[in-house]
Amino acid sequence: MERSPPLVAIILYVHNMPAVSLFYQTYFGFREEGADSDVIHLTSLSGGCAVTILKASKGHRSGQSLVKLFFAVQYVEAFKQESDERVLQFVLIHRGEGYAFANARDPAKNLIQISSRRLPS
Repeated sequence: MERSPPLVAIILYVHNMPAVSLFYQTYFGFREEGADSDVIHLTSLSGGCAVTILKASKGHRSGQSLVKLFFAVQYVEAFKQESDERVLQFVLIHRGEGYAFANARDPAKNLIQISSRRLPS
């Protein structure tokens, strides 16, 4: 298992994606690396963790925890299996085109995702 997978993105679920993207660009120097109607990827000009903005569901209310920590791992299945043995339970592995991911929650109920998908850097 990768002992210290890099935290590559913080995922924010928001209702107004363009406004949040503009906020991080204006006040923190992020730039859009990719955007469509479903996702906006922001990277920092100084490096570090990226911000990915996704559309919040209608059930999400402002003020709720709408964040997910995104860890890049090479082998999702192996990381999940070792985590399961250590009591951190990632649920079902989902598969996309050329990548896999699984979700869990930390003790404060924040979402965590492990994924073999590489985001724009």
